[in-house]
Amino acid sequence: MAGRWRVSGSSVVALCLLLVALVACGGRVTADPVGAEVQKVLDRRAAAVLGHDRAAYARTGTGTAFGNLSAIPLADWSYRVTDVDRSGDTATAAVELRYRVDGYDRGAVTANRTVALSREGADGEWSVDSDRPAKESGQQPWDQGTVRVVRGTHSLVLGVGQSTGALRAFAGLADRAVPAVSDAWDGDWARRVVVLVPRSVEGMAGLLGSPASSYRGIAAVTTGETGGREHAPADRIIVNPDAYGLLGTLGKQVVLTHETTHVATRADTTAATPLWLSEGYADWVGYRGSDRDPDEAAPELRGEVSEGRVPAALPTDEDFGFTADADELARAYEGGWLACRMIADQWGEDRLDAFYRAVGTHDERAGAVEAAMDETLGTTPEDFTARWREYLRSELG
Repeated sequence: MAGRWRVSGSSVVALCLLLVALVACGGRVTADPVGAEVQKVLDRRAAAVLGHDRAAYARTGTGTAFGNLSAIPLADWSYRVTDVDRSGDTATAAVELRYRVDGYDRGAVTANRTVALSREGADGEWSVDSDRPAKESGQQPWDQGTVRVVRGTHSLVLGVGQSTGALRAFAGLADRAVPAVSDAWDGDWARRVVVLVPRSVEGMAGLLGSPASSYRGIAAVTTGETGGREHAPADRIIVNPDAYGLLGTLGKQVVLTHETTHVATRADTTAATPLWLSEGYADWVGYRGSDRDPDEAAPELRGEVSEGRVPAALPTDEDFGFTADADELARAYEGGWLACRMIADQWGEDRLDAFYRAVGTHDERAGAVEAAMDETLGTTPEDFTARWREYLRSELG
């Protein structure tokens, strides 16, 4: 999910791998005795995590991560070995970690890990030497240090390198965001959020498995597990504390409300949903109820319109790319926001929600917006664009 102030995100897809003669889909390593032995060690390790048993965890190998994650309220924690590369008394296992935060995740978060193991002698038991993110996979919060946890009324904030006071402030913002989103969005959603606050932009990038340079100007990102249209199983709002700290009071609240909107709408956001709609709707909810008018909230687009350069078309997905010029990116967000604001003003808020859901019922982009506009707004893309251009003139000219 992309979000306000150059926010983007990604979805993590859990793949059920079929490894010939080794792994049955969703099952355990059976034919390879080393794989089976490693699986047993990791099963004991998982039981120790869920049982908060530090001694039992240490008996399976390195115990560094135990203290880092011990404060996280976990409902489930399991490993599935998908491949083992053995060399004598050492081995490297490709492992799928699945875990669920109690009270917040409808489904499990999945993370690909690389686990290094060793044993003393041919009859020795395998022991974990290291457990790290697999290549091209993001870190988990405990990979970055001790996780501090703050519970809000509608939120759970997990922070690394942050004070309890700072995390409480994030919980307060999230607790105001959740009811604001529920008041605007009439769809079914969990009405609670998990917010991750790393130490710095480098920590944010580590959680996303991307270079820090990609996120320096981005205040927050929403990510989620794929779960189909029925529910969104495990979403995370990941904050860049460096960029977030530069925002004012209203800006901070708008960002958290915007990202919370992505959590609420994700089950109805599909490949058919254009970014002008998903980002514009999230901004519309973020600003809804504030006294911020278009002149204040859309300064870049106002400058263009006031000089007679009214955009000819709605923003494209490419206009929201991180590599875009900062002013162009701002105009894309502002244009999407004003398109959704126009629907709410001229057709009503219920129609805006219905239009969003109608677009998301399609499996692909082609024809989705056209069909949804006809069904819910009684208009065409050509007419809608003309009305939007006139709306920009009236609000910003």
